[in-house]
Amino acid sequence: MKPGIRRLIEELRGARVLVVHPRDAEGDALLDQLKRIGCNVRGIWPPPVELPNDIDTVFHLVETAETPSFVASASDDGPTFVAIVDYENPTVLRRLLDSNAHGVINKPIRSFGILSSLVLARSLHGYTRRLEGKVQKLEETLKARRDVDKAVKILVTLKKIGEAEAYELIRAQATQKRLSMAQIATTIIGAQDVMAGLGLIDEL
Repeated sequence: MKPGIRRLIEELRGARVLVVHPRDAEGDALLDQLKRIGCNVRGIWPPPVELPNDIDTVFHLVETAETPSFVASASDDGPTFVAIVDYENPTVLRRLLDSNAHGVINKPIRSFGILSSLVLARSLHGYTRRLEGKVQKLEETLKARRDVDKAVKILVTLKKIGEAEAYELIRAQATQKRLSMAQIATTIIGAQDVMAGLGLIDEL
């Protein structure tokens, strides 16, 4: 077994799982199988107003539009979300899409397939969180680059120097003050905005 798969399965032991499903034979079958997998699982019905804070995975029955809105849906900082689907009519499919579920299991619920669905859903959730983190870092990098470029232009205009020299001034200040170039750039931009607001210089 590959290390990544082994780690995913090991993480299931003690996973805090909430099953939002009526306490019928199928709901009990799902609870029992999750307990056999090693999860710390509890069931609840009807859907709660809000999720407990200690839950990291939710199995939620997707019904018609008349049922309450999901108290959980897939998000980068929320729990892993596995939808339970009974019917596949347009209304249910729309609610399924709106939930951004990481995984789906179909009714009638059987023991077979629950482990695979749980592993895949948690893996997808983890991948999505890592991807969101990379996107956020990229956006921060691009913003920092734009701020530095703007600060360079401000210095070029105010000090009548070239772009290379202005860039080196920012870099030197960042090194001296042990700050990032983006932080120095933000300070320059803020100072320029204040002076422009006071009418001391023209807005650039």
